[in-house]
Amino acid sequence: MHAPVLVLKDSLKRESGTKVHYANIQASKAVADIIRTTLGPRSMLKMLLDAGGGIVVTNDGNAILRELDLAHPAAKSMIELSRTQDEEVGDGTTSVIVLAGEMLHVAQAFIEKSYHPTIICYAEALEDAIAVLDKIAMSIDVNDRATMLGLVKSCIGTKFTSQFGDLIADLAIDATTTVGVDLGQGLREVDIKKYIKVEKVPGGQLEDSKVLRGVMINKDVVAPGKMKRKIVNPRIVLLDCPLEYKKGENQTNAELVREEDWEVLLKMEEEYIENICMQILKFKPDLVITEKGLSDLACHYFSKAGVSALRRLRKTDNNRIAKACGAVIVNRPDELQESDVGTGAGLFEVRKIGDKFFAFIVDCIEPKACTVLLRGPSKDLLNEVERNLQDAMSVARNIIKNPKLVPGGGATELTVSATLKQKSSTIEGIEKWPYEAAAIAFEAIPRTLAQNCGVNVIRTMTALQGKHANGENAWVGIDGNSGAIVDMKESKIWDAYNVKAQTFKTAIEAACMLLRIDDIVSGIKKKQSPGQAPPSKPTVETEADADGEQILPD
Repeated sequence: MHAPVLVLKDSLKRESGTKVHYANIQASKAVADIIRTTLGPRSMLKMLLDAGGGIVVTNDGNAILRELDLAHPAAKSMIELSRTQDEEVGDGTTSVIVLAGEMLHVAQAFIEKSYHPTIICYAEALEDAIAVLDKIAMSIDVNDRATMLGLVKSCIGTKFTSQFGDLIADLAIDATTTVGVDLGQGLREVDIKKYIKVEKVPGGQLEDSKVLRGVMINKDVVAPGKMKRKIVNPRIVLLDCPLEYKKGENQTNAELVREEDWEVLLKMEEEYIENICMQILKFKPDLVITEKGLSDLACHYFSKAGVSALRRLRKTDNNRIAKACGAVIVNRPDELQESDVGTGAGLFEVRKIGDKFFAFIVDCIEPKACTVLLRGPSKDLLNEVERNLQDAMSVARNIIKNPKLVPGGGATELTVSATLKQKSSTIEGIEKWPYEAAAIAFEAIPRTLAQNCGVNVIRTMTALQGKHANGENAWVGIDGNSGAIVDMKESKIWDAYNVKAQTFKTAIEAACMLLRIDDIVSGIKKKQSPGQAPPSKPTVETEADADGEQILPD
């Protein structure tokens, strides 16, 4: 009696696992379909309405998915992929979702045939795909500006700002080469997040945008009438301590017996501030910048000595100024040394742009931090330009770190697909079919590009597959603007090696993970409606109940 019950239980469990697989695959495909049309230079834009009622117009995969509020956990994990891709390499956010969605789509047929998910996993296909990338990759010289410009331009050719020509690519290369630091042994570190600040100022034309050899901050001097707003070759002191009298951390009571004691108390405060200011002024600075407050008395001493001062600066801005002018941020004024004074800046100037004052510390000698000033007609346009600039800077950083190129326009994916198809004939056993399916899934990228160009997809794909059939013509792909089949080297349509490798790894590993989920268990307690009886205590089954029907799931 026991055996058939157990068999039935197992088959029901397997069936419920299959349902979960279907749900996960459908949710992942839905996410991929949302942003499929944003791949390629002829892609469509999406208009997003955010929670605050504002609008975002973009074709950046990560920016679109960030605004989505999806209930299904598999769809949420797909959105995480684009975020991971964006943080890791800054580009390929749409490709990774499209590829992961296709990998899951081709797995559906095997789930229906009751293949075990661990057999479907494409680990071997991923290894071979990366090997193909290594084989077709081409090294470049990062000091050749024309090649770098062509590469960054081709990587952001799919973006909205591609219509403005070389502008964004130029800004990106200037910014990343400015903040690049040599670590020795041919390695370079480029920290975009920390040392490149993008300042968006509405007004003017987009062509007025530029990379400043230094830092720009939205601040004015503390006392505009008394302090200089323009200083050539300033000596800069950076502090992260307050230049005002310390307040008691808790309530302090002072009992004064004589009237003069009150004056003594005030004098002590004044002397404390004067002492701090004199310690700073003995190094003859022209500009003092502090992250904390600066009292009126300190302001008086500085303006009397002809020193300009800025207060309440962000920590990140202070770090950038330190990197730009060679100063060291000091915690206590009494520990200040001559070597801490920054002398690398060529000009300090406060300018008014629109109705705001901005302080410029520019013309620095070998700055290791910079600000990109973006001008444009509207906030929405500037936000999209900033998103495109971030992608362009990430591409430039990837090339500086790993100077290798692979063909764009779907050529890499077609080469990988053709090589995997060839190798699948040598694989024996049940693993052959999932391996071949993974090879077919790679064709999703060129197919989507063809769809977004508006050409005949079947004819174009057949022609491309014919050219790539023997693993030859690795550089033949689709021109995203015209839909023509061209050589990527001649058309200068390239991708960074890092971006492609990361796209393949993220997409395939995520697809494998989602395939291995056989159940979704909710840990959220449902709210009990008022007037409802409390849930009954769980009953413990004994051996006597084993033959009963209640051990079968509903």
